[in-house]
Order: sequence, then structure tokens, then C-alpha cells
Amino acid sequence: MRYPPMLGPASAGVRVGTAAAGNERASETRGSWLLVLLLALALALGLTQAAPAVAQSEPNGDDEVANELLEALDVASFPAKGEAIEAIVLSEDPRARDWLQALLDGRLQRTDEGRFVVVLDNTGREWPVQDALSGEPLGEMSRRDLDRIGINNALRNQLRSAIAVVDLYSSDLALRRASAERLLGEVDADLAEPLAAVIEEEPDARVRERLMQALAIHRLEQGEIEAVADLRGSLHPRVRVALSRAANGDEPLVADAAREALNSVEQMLKVNRVVETLYFGLSLGSVLVLAAIGLAITFGVMGVINMAHGELIMLGAYTTWAMQQLLPGQPGLALILAIPAGFMVAALAGVAIERGVIQFLKGRPLETLLATFGISLILQQLVRTAISPLNRTVITPEWMSGSIAINDALSLTLNRMYVLGFALVVFASLMLIMRRTRLGLEVRAVTQNRAMARSMGIRATRVDIMTFALGSGVAGLAGVALSQLTNVGPNLGQNYIIDSFMVVVFGGVGNLWGTLVAGLSLGVINQVLEPWAGAVMAKIIVLVFIILFIQKRPRGLFPQKGRAAEG
Repeated sequence: MRYPPMLGPASAGVRVGTAAAGNERASETRGSWLLVLLLALALALGLTQAAPAVAQSEPNGDDEVANELLEALDVASFPAKGEAIEAIVLSEDPRARDWLQALLDGRLQRTDEGRFVVVLDNTGREWPVQDALSGEPLGEMSRRDLDRIGINNALRNQLRSAIAVVDLYSSDLALRRASAERLLGEVDADLAEPLAAVIEEEPDARVRERLMQALAIHRLEQGEIEAVADLRGSLHPRVRVALSRAANGDEPLVADAAREALNSVEQMLKVNRVVETLYFGLSLGSVLVLAAIGLAITFGVMGVINMAHGELIMLGAYTTWAMQQLLPGQPGLALILAIPAGFMVAALAGVAIERGVIQFLKGRPLETLLATFGISLILQQLVRTAISPLNRTVITPEWMSGSIAINDALSLTLNRMYVLGFALVVFASLMLIMRRTRLGLEVRAVTQNRAMARSMGIRATRVDIMTFALGSGVAGLAGVALSQLTNVGPNLGQNYIIDSFMVVVFGGVGNLWGTLVAGLSLGVINQVLEPWAGAVMAKIIVLVFIILFIQKRPRGLFPQKGRAAEG
């Protein structure tokens, strides 16, 4: 940690001197503005009284002096504790930040023998502690043998501000950014000028931006109309609060400028909400594309209404969960290996369904529908019996966790972004298979005219098997992706089977481009309707829309070509 000049470790051999002598050396060697910053912090918190006797010295890491600093906290008077906090800030002790944080968290305590300790975990009856001075672990102590150093709300605010100022000098960028965030709305007149000097030396643009906003909020509170221009366009909640207060203030010019800035912010927020809705709609649509694209292949080639398609999705999701059980502690590797494993498991299950049931029911769509519905029930019960009827949680890898912050009002979750990209990759792969391979050529031939394809020597039965395996394998890939968005359970596939059929019918039976467009479109439409219509009503509206659309275009957005389509 890069300590600020006033909080760095003291040089060896330096004797404890007076506070005046210490301040003189700091002024000569480190610049007077930092001293002004720390003293301004004390003035801002109302600490204008003389510091206690312990603050008259300049500790150099000596445990005796450090113990005196901590003893000054263990008093009944809250103002005296505030002065002791100021003394710790000015002490140059490298342990000062840890003491202040422990005091804020209620973990700085004193034993019956007068020894100061830091509680590491304050749950249970026996607490692990360490020595506050040396950091040496002291084992566990009973909570009854410890006395917590109490603080009030004023001291908590003082501690947060002190820690934030200290953290501005940390070499840890994340710590400096968090410190700058905490100072939003906390800057007063005494901190404004010294913080301006900090801004000039700060290399990180985000930290500088936050500190400038913190200063602008302070200036706005003082009635400076120029501060409104500095805050215009910021979507941070605390900035909006400051502008809202100014808009309701007594200064007419400032209030008018603040209201205008708020209106501009509201317009930007609406744009961000539209982008967020579009993003979530596309991510939902990508799930529908993955769930429906395999169904589009089998339905388009074989004309089979496979009601067990949802359970093939479920098998892919359970394969991901099983891979994580085989590779505990490595969720990323397990997820990568689950992609080919999920495809193979679902593809083999699809071949078994096609060879065991569907080949005997060709040309009988009603019997096929009922048979595959029965298979879906069997698969669900098999999973409940073999694994569990309870949902299973699949761990999301670290590189898929979190989100990308576009601005203060918009962030895009990484897991949905990966699922969207994965869906596009699967779609592109299928398009290559259909356009560039012999299997794709035979599939297109059988789809357009099965009888003519047979007469040309294409083995339609083999094509049916391969097509059903391919469509089922893609369903397994959909399950792998869904495992990163929701819990894995026996009923997982049932939530997507109806939507998958709607996507296939809306896009055009057997057309991959139609499935992509229809899936993404329906996902966005659902996401737009849900906020004001509700989830159930949104689905009903979408269903009614598709019914009306099919009345006008029975073959969907992208109709099939060939004699089979004409029939």
C-alpha cells in the first residue's frame, strides 16, 4: 500500500517529538498542502479543540506510543474519541487505517487485562482475535472477556471520511475508486481546496471524475450555478439527489438550471432503460433461438412434432451440473467440457428416441405427438428418481460473473452476454453445416422433396437419424447455456417447449434464418411487454399476435421452398 505522506511508516531512529516539530518536518519534506488536507478534515468534523496529550507526540511505530493512541479511544466522551481519531490519522503509523476500519466495524476491543485486540470474526460465543499492535494471532476469546469501544453516528461519519481520505493515497486502484465514491456528497468547505490538489495528482480518470463531481456537489450546495454545468449529464444517483435538492431550493436561477439539468438526465435515463430492455430482450431471445433451432431442424426435415425436445434441453443442463460434480472447484473447465458432453448426451438420447419410437410413427403426426409427450414424462421422472426432484445449482465461472458498467445507470451482465454470443456461434456453425457439408446438402434435399431425394440415391432414413441427432444435440447445447441463467431441475425444458414451437412457426418451418429472427424478435417483444402487462399477459399477447400473423402468412416469416412446401 502506498501510504500518504502523513500516514507512512516513520523513519528509524526518530525520537518522539512534539506535534509542532512533526508538522514542521512534514511541511519541509512533503509539501504543506497535504497537512492542510488532513487538518481540514479535522476542522470539517468540528474538531477545533486542542488535541489530547497523546496527540502531542509523533509516534514512530513504537508500541508504547501506539498503545497510548488506542487508550485515548477508550474513554466515555465521544468528543474526546473524535480527537483521538484525529490523533491516529496524524500519527504516521502504518497501522492507522486498520485501526480506524476495525473501530468503524465494531471489531476494535479491549480485554479485561487492558490489551487492545482486533476481532476477526464476531459470530458465535468464542471469537478469534489478534493483537491490535503486533497483529499476532491470540486464538479465541470469549465475548464476555472483551469490551467493545463504542462509537456514535457522528463518529461513524468521521471515520468514513477519514478512511476515504487515507484511501485516496493507496496504490490499490480499486481502493482509491471506492474512496472517491464514498466522498460524493461528503465534501465540505474545508476539504474542497485540498481535494483539488489531490485531483491534479490522481492518474486514474475515473477517480478524478468522481472527485470532481464530489467538489461540484459541494459547490452546488453553496449555491454556485456554475456547478450545475459540471454535474450535467451525470447519471450517478447522488448527483441526481443533489440536483433534485437544488431544483427545490430557494435560489431561483440555481433551481431553474438544476431542473433543466434533471430533465436532461431523465432523458438520458430513458435511453439507458431502452438499451437495457433491448439487451435483456436479445438475451432472452438468444435462449429461445438455442431452444428452437434444433426443433426447427427436426420439424422441418421430418415433420415430427417432438414434445420431448424440452427434456433434451434438460439433459444438456444436467450434463453441465454433472461435469461440475466431476471437476469440483473448476467451474470454468467444467463448463467448457460440458459443451461437447451436453451435445453428445442429448444427441444420443435423440437417436434413441428416433430409432425406438419415431421411425415407427412416420406420417402419423398425432400419434408422434402423444408418444413424444409420453417420452418427456418418462425422462422427467427418470431424472427425479436417479438424481433428485429438487433443483440443482450450477456454479457460474468467475469470468462469466459480474457485469460491464457502461455508465452509472447501465450495466450489462456478463453471463447473458456470453449466452448471446454462444447462440450466435451455434447458429453460424449450423449455417456452415447446412451450406458447406454433404450432410447439409442432403438435409436440404430431403426437406424440399423427400421422394426426389430418394430417387437421386440419398438415404432418407440415414438423413433422418443424423438430422434428429443434430437437432437433439443443439437442444443439449441450449441446456448448457440455460444452466448459467437459471437453476437446473426436472421441469426446466417445459418452460421453453411452447415458446420454441412458437418461434419455429413464426419464423417459418425449417428455416434457420427465420428461427433466428423470430427468436430474437419474440424475446424483445416479451421484455417490452412484461413491465406493464405482466409475464403471463405478455405471453398471451405474443400468442395472439402469432395466431393473427399466421392467419395472414401461414408459412411464417421465411417460408420453405420446394415442392414439399407447396404441398
